[in-house]
Amino acid sequence: MSKLNAGAFEFVPGKSFGFAQQNQQQPPPPPIERPEPTEAPRPAPTISLNIGGSKPPQKPPVERPEPSEAPRPAPTISLNIGGSKPAAPQPPAPPAQSQPQAKPATPASAAKTHPDSPAPSKTFSLEKSKTDTAAVAKEVQAVADKAVLDDLFGKVKEHLNIVFIGHVDAGKSTMGGNLLFITGMVDKRTMEKYEREAKEAGRESWYLSWALDSTPQERLKGKTVEVGRAYFETDARRYTILDAPGHKTFVPSMISGAAQADIAILVISARKGEFETGFERGGQTREHVMLVKTAGVSKLVIAINKMDDPTVNWDKSRFDEIKDKLTPFVKAAGFNPKTDVTFIPVSAYTGKNLKERVGKDAPWVSGPSFLELMDHMPMVDRKISAPLMIPISEKYKDMGTIAVGKIESGHIRKGDDLILMPNKDSVEITGIYNELEEEVPSAICGDNVRLRLRGVEDDDISPGFVLTSPAKPIHAVRQFEAQLAILEHKSIICAGYSAVMHVHTLSEEVVLTALLHYFDKATGRKSRKPPQFAKRGQKIVALIETTAPVCVERFADYPQLGRFTLRDEGRTIAIGKITKLIDQHAVDEVAEGVSHVAVTN
Repeated sequence: MSKLNAGAFEFVPGKSFGFAQQNQQQPPPPPIERPEPTEAPRPAPTISLNIGGSKPPQKPPVERPEPSEAPRPAPTISLNIGGSKPAAPQPPAPPAQSQPQAKPATPASAAKTHPDSPAPSKTFSLEKSKTDTAAVAKEVQAVADKAVLDDLFGKVKEHLNIVFIGHVDAGKSTMGGNLLFITGMVDKRTMEKYEREAKEAGRESWYLSWALDSTPQERLKGKTVEVGRAYFETDARRYTILDAPGHKTFVPSMISGAAQADIAILVISARKGEFETGFERGGQTREHVMLVKTAGVSKLVIAINKMDDPTVNWDKSRFDEIKDKLTPFVKAAGFNPKTDVTFIPVSAYTGKNLKERVGKDAPWVSGPSFLELMDHMPMVDRKISAPLMIPISEKYKDMGTIAVGKIESGHIRKGDDLILMPNKDSVEITGIYNELEEEVPSAICGDNVRLRLRGVEDDDISPGFVLTSPAKPIHAVRQFEAQLAILEHKSIICAGYSAVMHVHTLSEEVVLTALLHYFDKATGRKSRKPPQFAKRGQKIVALIETTAPVCVERFADYPQLGRFTLRDEGRTIAIGKITKLIDQHAVDEVAEGVSHVAVTN
C-alpha cells in the first residue's frame, strides 16, 4: 500500500497504526518529483506522450495552463493514449493549487508577452484576410494614383467643381461674379464696364452677376437660363464655378450642372420674406437640395447671403433662425448636418466674408471666410486609375468637333483613341483644353475639359453620350432595374407610367414597364409579390425601359453614373439608383436563335 500512495498510514497485523515516513524516505517516490520538471522549463513547449501505464500519478501534465501562460508564443501539446482514464478527474485539483503559485510571476511575464500576443495570431480568418488585402490594395492604389498625378502634371493644385444653387434672386450669379473679381480672374476695368452698362440699363446692382450671365436675355431679366461656367484659382486650389439657374422652368439645366459638381453652394437670401418664399412649398430651395444630393454631391455649403440688407443688418438671430429651419430639412434630404453641411454668413454684393472676414460689423462671426473654408474642405475621392468615362454636357463646331464634359473617372492624354457610346464610334483626341481655353497635354478625373475630336461629326453627338476607353467601355442598355423613392405625385404610379429621367448629363424619356417589389417601411425588406401600384413616400424596385440605348452603370460600381431623378409635369417625382443592368443584345440573340428553331416529327 505504501508503494501506491506514499502519504498513507501503514497498518501491519499485530502492530499499532503508524506513519509511513521512515519507509517513504528509503524508496524515492517518482510521482512527486514529476511536477517539478514541468514547472521548471517554462519557456520551452512541453510535449508529453503518455501511452498506457499508471495514469493517475502522471496526470500532473494537465498543468497546461501553466506553460501556456508563461511562454504564450509556444504551444503546449499533450497526447494521452490508453491508460486508466477513470482516475483522470482527481488530478485537476493539483493544477488549481499550483496556479496560484504560478500567478505571481504572470504580471511581469504578461507585460512582456502581451504586446506580442496580437501579432503572431496562428488562427487563419477569412474575414481578416479580406480586410488586410483590402487595406493593402487601397494603399497601393493611393500610391499608384499619386504616381500617375506626378507623371502627368508634376506637382499640381487640387481641382474642385462647385455649383451655385438656390431660389431665384438669392444672389447666386452675384456671388460667383464677385468671387471672380476678388480672385483676379475678372479685372477692374471689365467690372467698371459692366457697372456702367448695368447703370444705363437701370440694373445698377446686377453688374457683378454680368460676369457670369453673358447673354442679353439673362442680363435683361436678371435670370440665369443656362449653366454659367467660370474658373478661378487660390493659393491652395483650382475651382470651376457652375452657376445653375434658380427658376423652376430651367430645372433640367440645373440638374446637368449639378451632375458635374463636387460641392454645392446653396445660396439663401436672408432678407425678410425672401427666405420664406424660397423655402416654402413651390420654392426651389427644397427641390434643389434634393436634386444635388441625387446628382452625387456629397458636401453642402449653405451661404446665407444678403446679411448686409437693412432688414437683416448682420443680425445673429436671423442667421440662427434660418439655420434652425434648414437643418432638419437638409438632414431629411440625406446630408449629415455635422459632417456634410457648413453654414456661413456672407454678403455677395459687398464681398464681406468671401475672402476677408467680416470683422467689426459682426463680431459674432468667428469661423473662416468662404474662400478659406473652400481651401480647407476635405478633398473628394478621385478614381484616377479607373476606366475613362466622360459624360458629354455640350458640343459645338469650331474648326472641327468640340465636346465639353467632366472626367468622372480615369485620365486622358492627347492622341488617345476612345469610343463614343452608345453609338460605338471610334474617335481620336486631337486637343485638350482646360477652363482657361489653354491647350494642355493631358487631364485627370475631376477636370472640366473641352476635347477636339477626330472621327465624328458634331451632329452625331448629343448631350448624355459618354466618351469611354475601348478596353472597358460603359454599358449601353435599354432596360435596367432600379430602386425608386417616390417623393411627390398627385396620384398613384402603375406599370406603364412614363416620365423623363435625368442621369449625369442625359435626359431621356422612360417607361416603368413593371413594378417588381416594394420595401416594407417597418422591416425594410423587399416584398415577394409585385405591388399593383406605388404612391408617395414608398420605396419600390421597378423595371425601367428607354426608347434608345442609354449609357449608365450600376450605382454600386459608379455612383455618379448610376443615380438618377424622374421628373414629370415640371416636378421631381422620384429619385433612384440603378441596381441591375439588363443586356438587350443577349436577349435579342437568344430570341433570334429561338425564332429559327424548327420542330420536326
